[in-house]
Amino acid sequence: MAKVYVFLADGFEDVEALIPIDVLRRGGVEVSTVSITEMPLVRSAHGVTIEADLLFDQCDFADADLLMLPGGMPGAANLAAHEGVCAAVSSQAAAGRKVSAICAAPAVVLAPLGLLDGKRATCYPGFEQALAKAHYTAELVTVDGNITTAEGPAAAFPYAYELLGQLVDRQTADQVAEGMRYKHLMGK
Repeated sequence: MAKVYVFLADGFEDVEALIPIDVLRRGGVEVSTVSITEMPLVRSAHGVTIEADLLFDQCDFADADLLMLPGGMPGAANLAAHEGVCAAVSSQAAAGRKVSAICAAPAVVLAPLGLLDGKRATCYPGFEQALAKAHYTAELVTVDGNITTAEGPAAAFPYAYELLGQLVDRQTADQVAEGMRYKHLMGK
């Protein structure tokens, strides 16, 4: 079973964390939410308090198939300011294992770490100047090697199904999308 850690910082964008968590779990992926604060309770950008499964200091991430970074502000900035998150994400990417980020997180976290240099990537409009060393796509979801980036809240579903397809298989991702009526919504 694939293992995913989702980093939660105060100010994370609600749907960019919760939709992928839900979709991945429906698809049989083991997902652990990780508070980067000293408390398990993390407050979203829209005032929703979530109790994370783990505290950052309880994890070593050696078993991670994917490290996921939700966006939102100041959530993405809080992730970027956390030395442990930056080290874990850099190590994961250097090992060729999967890293994903959505909304502001590709520009605020991944780009300054050099993880998008020379890669195709997307982010929330207005942050693309931070992707100067990347090839900005303006797509909802962009995959380049072991890095998956997504544009913003509206991309949360296609981003989640893309990650599920990578971690399990496309058939499972399609089945979950159909069961959640996403394919009906999209006319597919």
